[in-house]
Amino acid sequence: MSGFLLPVSAHFLIRPFAAAAFALLTLPALAGVKAVATYGVSLGGTSIASVSISLTDSGERYSMGLNARITGLAQLVTNGSIKADSAGASTPAGLVSEKFDMRTRSGDVDYTVDLAFAKKEVTQFIVTPPIINNIDRVALERRHLHGVNDILAALVVRGGALDAGLCKRREQVFTGTERFNLTMSFARMEEATSKRTGYQGPLVLCNVAYAPVSGHYTTSEFTNYLKGQGRILIWYAPLNEAGYFIPYRALISTSAGDLSVVLDKLEQ
Repeated sequence: MSGFLLPVSAHFLIRPFAAAAFALLTLPALAGVKAVATYGVSLGGTSIASVSISLTDSGERYSMGLNARITGLAQLVTNGSIKADSAGASTPAGLVSEKFDMRTRSGDVDYTVDLAFAKKEVTQFIVTPPIINNIDRVALERRHLHGVNDILAALVVRGGALDAGLCKRREQVFTGTERFNLTMSFARMEEATSKRTGYQGPLVLCNVAYAPVSGHYTTSEFTNYLKGQGRILIWYAPLNEAGYFIPYRALISTSAGDLSVVLDKLEQ
């Protein structure tokens, strides 16, 4: 997913959550949902980041926020942070983004993305500093900006039950620099038992296939690895009885080792 074109630290933080994005089931709008989930991120078994994601849904409107920072030994190599916000309509079909902003800092370098949507159509995107369109970058086309959602809006899953049906999904995502598709399939049911995590109970494990569409670089080692022999696995857990489901764990294989995201704490 090299099309994010963020500093290396930002790639490690955002990609697992992009991997969790997919379509939502048609359900009645639900009111009064409020939760904060905190995740630990590791690469090859070494802790590299902490991520907090908040969700508030009134039944008609939603807002989500993501805050991430480099932690552990990774701070000896680089320092960085990410702040992202998403807001829009809470519809019977799920969360539909109307605005998405992201700010990242890696060392002394700042990077920003500002997106606006109308009924899943991109109406504006501003990337600062601008992306250089090298010859090996697949050009974004207007037709690629139809029927898309932002990363955070697509992160939350709506469903009737924790079962194989949650994995039968496909999401079209636009990050401001890259458009890609995520297609999911059911793997198996599992159980979370570790007392060191923020949830114990039943889980559904989904396989996720990543397909770049545009905005990515054809020479990107990570993109080519991930769409080829790479793997993405997402475990989902229920958020109370509200009909929402959130990632309990995400795992992405990379040439540097497995990138793992695990739910450490859940407040609701």
